[in-house]
Amino acid sequence: MLLNIILWIILGGVAGWIASMLMGRDNQMGAIANIIVGIVGALIGGFLFNLLGLPGNTGFNLWTLLVAIVGSVVLLFLVGILRRAA
Repeated sequence: MLLNIILWIILGGVAGWIASMLMGRDNQMGAIANIIVGIVGALIGGFLFNLLGLPGNTGFNLWTLLVAIVGSVVLLFLVGILRRAA
């Protein structure tokens, strides 16, 4: 159980880190922010992929990492829009 939690935190961190590099925010974010963005992004990505009729979270694999990265990019994009609007 503890190992699964640690693995999901690592997956979230990697997904958040890759998304932050894709969105040009890598210099602004630390490890904790990357983990949070990756985990929330995985939820967003899973929701979006399910809306499109694609599988979301299929376990601890590359597909789930891709879903988390896509969701994290969407999250960072929306945060960027909200920051510019404020």
